[in-house]
Amino acid sequence: MGSRRSARFGGYRYPCRPAPYDKAVLLALGVIAGYIVGTFPTAQLVARLVGADDPTTQGSGNPGASNMYRTAGKRAGVLVGVIDALKGAVPVGVALLVAGRPEAHAVWVAAVAGHVWPVTRRLRGGKGVATAGGGGLLISPLIGIACGLLFFAVVKWGRVAALGSLSIAIAFPIVSAIAGRPGWEVAVGAGVAAILVVRHQSNIRRLLARDEATV
Repeated sequence: MGSRRSARFGGYRYPCRPAPYDKAVLLALGVIAGYIVGTFPTAQLVARLVGADDPTTQGSGNPGASNMYRTAGKRAGVLVGVIDALKGAVPVGVALLVAGRPEAHAVWVAAVAGHVWPVTRRLRGGKGVATAGGGGLLISPLIGIACGLLFFAVVKWGRVAALGSLSIAIAFPIVSAIAGRPGWEVAVGAGVAAILVVRHQSNIRRLLARDEATV
């Protein structure tokens, strides 16, 4: 964080250390920015764009890619998925460029939290899968790609988006641990996975009752 600066006095150059609060300030700004980006109401705006009804009043009521896919069509669902993934990828990518991996992980969690619990919509957001996936892809590209392939394989086999989402939520921290990532990174990944699992409680109940909607 913060580049080393120097000052010249009497012909000599003395290195100036970054102010000790620089890192904390950047971290706080990154977390706030990540959360704000996460609150962007993708599904509602795409629904207006394609002339569809508000997704929170249709289907499962979830403002996410899967519900949009079922209620507004393939194009709308894919568009929501891509934009929601960018909500995680963009802030995480910026954090990686200007800060480091610890800050990027904090921004990742913030972006997912913004999508799941947006203050702009009384904390009633989406499930967070695409946003978590976009951020995870930037944090650990190979693991992110592997989880993406797992998602599509599970959905193609079972025709249930929630099953694919739960599979990658559980797989990401496990694969991170197997790949030898630092313990704190695995812990953050497990925390994000826990958020996704909690947000899928209703889906889990329907899966157990064999009543979950297919795609």
